[in-house]
Amino acid sequence: MRRPRVLLADDHLILVEGLKSLLGHRCDIVGTVVDGRALLEAAAQLQPDLVVLDIAMPELNGLDAARQLKRTMPGVKLIFLTVNKDPYIVREAFRAGASAFLLKHAAALELTDAIEQVLKGSTYVTSSVAEGLTNISLLAPETREHTPEPTPRQREVIQLLAEGHSMKEVANRLSITRRTVACHKYAVMELLQLKSNSQLVQYAIRHSIIPM
Repeated sequence: MRRPRVLLADDHLILVEGLKSLLGHRCDIVGTVVDGRALLEAAAQLQPDLVVLDIAMPELNGLDAARQLKRTMPGVKLIFLTVNKDPYIVREAFRAGASAFLLKHAAALELTDAIEQVLKGSTYVTSSVAEGLTNISLLAPETREHTPEPTPRQREVIQLLAEGHSMKEVANRLSITRRTVACHKYAVMELLQLKSNSQLVQYAIRHSIIPM
């Protein structure tokens, strides 16, 4: 039976090395990346069967990367491996196309089982996270907040600006003009009724666009 091709996406290199050791005897690790934008490029080139990814990644977070990846590669399986156990983030992960959601401290015990289940077509949620999902449907509309939602491109701009990149740097990364970056920024601030850059950063943190 062919070994599954796995791509690892996490900016914690020690963890990545541990995952390679954990999975190397059952899977072919076809590549490792440290940010969401590199993940999209590597996945297009390497065509993995399965991606293990974090939510908190620079350049493009795991949730937004997953949404884009599932549009271009709908058959790829996604396993989120993260420290964030907020049930609403779990819901967003599955809405983005996840097949499994695990906490990093459980990886050594659960990741290989999760991969087996996912490759059989099942879903997997680590036990300590599943306990918090009793009162929330993974596919239900948002109930925690009723704020307008920025577009995918606006979320990309928010993340890069919140990470401290200048408008020129954001424009270069996204291959758009600085004027377009500014338009996206101020459209978001008007949409969300934000008054300052610090409020923009706080919004990005609360919605897991950038890590806390």
